Amino acid sequence: MEILFIDPLFLVINKPSGLLSVPGRGPDMQDCVVSRIRALFPDCITQPAVHRLDMDTSGLMVVARSKEAHRHLSIQFEKRLVKKHYIAMLEGRLDQQSGEIALPFRLDPNNRPYQIHDPLHGKMGISRWRLIGIEGKWSRVEFTPLTGRTHQLRLHAAHPLGLGIPMVGDRLYGKGQQSGELQLHATYLAFQHPASGQKMSYHSTPSF
Repeated sequence: MEILFIDPLFLVINKPSGLLSVPGRGPDMQDCVVSRIRALFPDCITQPAVHRLDMDTSGLMVVARSKEAHRHLSIQFEKRLVKKHYIAMLEGRLDQQSGEIALPFRLDPNNRPYQIHDPLHGKMGISRWRLIGIEGKWSRVEFTPLTGRTHQLRLHAAHPLGLGIPMVGDRLYGKGQQSGELQLHATYLAFQHPASGQKMSYHSTPSF
């Protein structure tokens, strides 16, 4: 885990793939962004996470150091004032340049944390996407989520009503022959400083 920016009120970190954002269930799932931040910054609040990245997703996260900062940042996420861009590699060639995906989906209680398309009971997830380029048999895509649902971008990439092409390394929504790390990276994050209101923006280059 790399700390990119230190402010008295918050931290911006670069989370590696394979690291939990918050503790999971069981003693073997306690190593996470939150536990590492609290070890490095003992004065940090008990629950500093303002948002989460999937365990397999890498990239930018903001973590609050005070309760007031947590409140301000949480409001920005709730009101969708935070700007986020992701870079993903898809295991196929897209023939379109850009678009918007809107799919209702929900958790499959019999196969957690898998999400399933459900027009009747699902909650809407909305993402914009833009093709960056074709690299061999793969497509490099920028995603901009307009909602923040679990596995939203992964489902939008893989589902036939989305792009119909899973992300490279996605063992959950892929074709069952995936290996290596999930190629999904939170590359851009912008929000207002919780005290001054100044725009704070950060970039992180993916490893793929």
